[in-house]
Amino acid sequence: MHNYNKKLIYLITILVIYVCCFVGFIFYSISNFAFRDFYKRLDLRRNIAAEKFLNNGSADQNNQWSLEFIENLDNQHEFLVEFDAAGNIVKSRGFNRKLWSKIDKKGVSNFKSDSQFYSTKFFEKDGRRYIIGASAENYFYTHHLAYLRNLLIISLILGILFILVVSVFMKRSFLKPILTMMKEVQQIGSENLHKRLDEVKYKGELKDLASTFNNMLTRLETSFETQKNFISNASHELNTPLTSIIGQADLALSKERRKEDYQKTLLKIISSAEHLEKKTKALLLLARTGFVSNSSSFSPVRIDQIIMDAELTIKAINDKFRIVTDFDLLPDDSMRLKINGNAILLQLALSNIISNACKYSSNRTAYIALGALDNKVFILIKDEGIGIPSEDLEHIYDPYFRASNTDGIDGYGIGLPLARNIIKLHEGTLKVKSSVGKGTTVEIELPTYLKF
Repeated sequence: MHNYNKKLIYLITILVIYVCCFVGFIFYSISNFAFRDFYKRLDLRRNIAAEKFLNNGSADQNNQWSLEFIENLDNQHEFLVEFDAAGNIVKSRGFNRKLWSKIDKKGVSNFKSDSQFYSTKFFEKDGRRYIIGASAENYFYTHHLAYLRNLLIISLILGILFILVVSVFMKRSFLKPILTMMKEVQQIGSENLHKRLDEVKYKGELKDLASTFNNMLTRLETSFETQKNFISNASHELNTPLTSIIGQADLALSKERRKEDYQKTLLKIISSAEHLEKKTKALLLLARTGFVSNSSSFSPVRIDQIIMDAELTIKAINDKFRIVTDFDLLPDDSMRLKINGNAILLQLALSNIISNACKYSSNRTAYIALGALDNKVFILIKDEGIGIPSEDLEHIYDPYFRASNTDGIDGYGIGLPLARNIIKLHEGTLKVKSSVGKGTTVEIELPTYLKF
């Protein structure tokens, strides 16, 4: 910012110097023109005076015409000086002897003394030496040029003031949004990486800069969140199937059983192990992609089938959970239920949301509705449980956060953030509406595989 101020000062200085030079050039050009033009007019009157003095008024036809029609200049005087070979004045007529040193005794001279301009020329006649000259006041110089000088000085001062005012205004206009952006950026740290710059505030290149910065924040948040949450996500998701495997093995070994019972238990253990393997792969995919959409690892999947698989998974974990699914909104065309995604990840996300709905409801029941609209599949998961206090809603996506009214209910605050990230991974949206004592509704929208 200091460099920017320096550059601005340099720019203002250059502009001021340029304006001063421009004004000086104009004044010099006009003054020079006024001098040269006036001396030409004065030279003409000097020559006429020479004709008058040396030829006793018997001027040729041209000069006679000039004598008759050329008007006198302001305060015009004509003078004659006769001098000897040593340069001493012999006699003079109408001449101020103090100016003798300024006159070229062998040629032409033009000079100015006070407000009077002089034009002189050396003449020789009958062996006698003369200096004949004419003088007059330059009205343009004494009046118009002075007026022009004052006008240019005032214009110069006003111009410099205008440059300074405009520069300060432009500086504030340019720097204000940058300073605002800097303040916003300084408020973002590792503890609130979810915050973003308000792009609506900015225009043009600054809007692009804010967008670029937000994209960078998204990548940083994703990387940060992936690394931070991988272990907790893995522990959270792998705990349930591991508990199921251990429980089934313990149950099988608790007493002597028939061969068919062992085979049945082993099949359940294999099923749980396969489910565990799928979850492991899904979590590794999350860690590898960092919650960034990677359609190359997706394939078309039917969302209704994923919901039914999620129901089976949840009931296998806790047989007291009840799930009521409403398929009345299903479209006639089953292709509208296909999305491009990863079935294991989607099942993981929906299982977490559905199990939360059951867990936080006194009747252990989750209500699911599924439908399709335009190019989206929507899923509503509702419960009639304890609800979420309004002051806690803004924190429900923070890992390990649990609402203030969940004391006595097991949980780690990991399922919902993980589910939202999986939905985002599939370019979908997840919204939560809740009211304390009335329940919670989760709305999920996912883009369909085909566009209709």
